[in-house]
Amino acid sequence: MKKQIILYCLLITLLIGCSSKKNGQVSYEFTTVRRGTIERTVSSSGTINPVSAVKVLPRMSGKVETVFVDYNQNVKRGDVLAQLNTDMLRLQRDQQQASVQKARANYELQLIGYRTQEELAQRDLISEYELRTSRNSLENLRADLAVAEANLRVKETEINQYAYITSPIDGIVLDRNINVGDTVVDSSNSNSSSIFTIAENLREMQIEAMIGELDVASIHKGQEVRFTLESLPGRRFSGIVETLRMVPVISSNVVSYTVIINVENLDGSLLPGMTCAVDFIVERSVNILLVSNAALRYQPTSLSAEQISDMVFNASLENMEPDQRQAAIEARAAQKNQSSQQKQNGQGLNSLMMPQTNIRTMGGARQFSSRGGQGGSAAQQAPVWRTLWFINTDGKLDVIQVRTGISDGSSTELIISGRSENPPALEDMQVIHRERL
Repeated sequence: MKKQIILYCLLITLLIGCSSKKNGQVSYEFTTVRRGTIERTVSSSGTINPVSAVKVLPRMSGKVETVFVDYNQNVKRGDVLAQLNTDMLRLQRDQQQASVQKARANYELQLIGYRTQEELAQRDLISEYELRTSRNSLENLRADLAVAEANLRVKETEINQYAYITSPIDGIVLDRNINVGDTVVDSSNSNSSSIFTIAENLREMQIEAMIGELDVASIHKGQEVRFTLESLPGRRFSGIVETLRMVPVISSNVVSYTVIINVENLDGSLLPGMTCAVDFIVERSVNILLVSNAALRYQPTSLSAEQISDMVFNASLENMEPDQRQAAIEARAAQKNQSSQQKQNGQGLNSLMMPQTNIRTMGGARQFSSRGGQGGSAAQQAPVWRTLWFINTDGKLDVIQVRTGISDGSSTELIISGRSENPPALEDMQVIHRERL
């Protein structure tokens, strides 16, 4: 019995619904035009990195004897990071010191001989050739002494400077790639690699985000950016576009450009290498009227296409100047007459069955077209007009035309037109969202 009662109830409900639809009674779901803030954004993803990071390479080859710093340690410019073994260098320095002493002794001996040759030449006891030969030998020995002294200074520099790997900047150690006992290679060698990475300042970071070529025109220096991180849910961070790099990055035939965003990291919560979701704020409107996009897309199913077209046309007259209204009415009448003749000739009534999106504004007057207008720049393009359906005070279905602004994908800005003599009070207005099943 219970099952039968339930079936009877469902059947009665279905019959009532069908009866109401046959009688033209349709129930609706409504949404409210409200005030709020809306943004149009371009989304991307990026990686957080330090603004400036220096890779430290060894200036000489050798074995690591001591490492003085570790990860995340603050260092000052000139601080010793690591020390290389100098035993072999000290032996080479001793050898070079002996070479200097030898070269100096030979030079001093040749100097005495040259002075003697000069005295003999003054007495015409030796030829000019012998004197010049003695001078040439003296100059060669002087050069040998200079070379030996320079080689000695090289060894001294390697022992006292190059063997100590120092920090080139003030910052924090991000990476350490050596341990005691490792052998490092001179930076001039192609096999050399960085042994330390030092970030200059982690209180200021930057994001490297990729923007597709279709959205790159919306990005400019100084633009506000908002980003979030999966590792810090519930928190929102902000930044400013620093620069747009013009070098394209092509991957799988997709062209992208790198955008550098400056962000502050005063609390140290942003770490190098973090991935973030970035929203570039292209447009923002504050304290404006908003309506859901579903309400702007709604079309009543209880009306024919011709009825919808007539109602939308009448609503569009409210946004025209008096002289424009008369011109639009005459053009509409002429179009209907032409369509009526085409119908009589068997061509159908195609011209009247067009949606409201085919109404456009050119030169301040409403016109009907089978295509969208083609204009120049964005500033010269005609405003976009859309329809909102509602139930008027008489309880009947009615429509108004509204000018729309920016959209965030779910809601759209409504702009009050200044042409209407009695602009509608859109705020808190109940408009049809969709038909109830």
